Amino acid sequence: MPTTGADPADRGCWGIPEPPADPGKPIVLVAAVALVDADGRVLIARRPEGKAMAGLWEFPGGKLQAGETPEAALVRELREELGIDTRGSCLAPVAFASHAYEDFHLIMPLYVCRVWQGAVTAREGQELAWVRPARLADYPMPPADRPLVAMLRDLL
Repeated sequence: MPTTGADPADRGCWGIPEPPADPGKPIVLVAAVALVDADGRVLIARRPEGKAMAGLWEFPGGKLQAGETPEAALVRELREELGIDTRGSCLAPVAFASHAYEDFHLIMPLYVCRVWQGAVTAREGQELAWVRPARLADYPMPPADRPLVAMLRDLL
């Protein structure tokens, strides 16, 4: 591992171009959760036709409403999208993504949840899959979700 002062060309991150700053681009805050079942599998959902990035797989969650915390947004979204109940105290923050899309910049905290009540049911026409952490990379995901996959694989 390079030490401070090492040649920047020796660092892999140095070769990735920095996106130009765009102060006019809105920042969108979305909370996501990796639901982990008793077998250690993670739930992902496929974005339905007619939505942006249709066909890609993502972690459940959604946009925060005005004045809403990420935990409250996830409790609400899990109830609306999947028909399950959990509590903010059952959500453990583990990572976040920061990604510049063409029209907005996404900030997405990711939580892990292992405790909920009810049966997971697709309520919005999305396809669901329970996936072993080592297989998450096999599913095409939006650019903001991709960096979270390796972290989850190593964590879980």
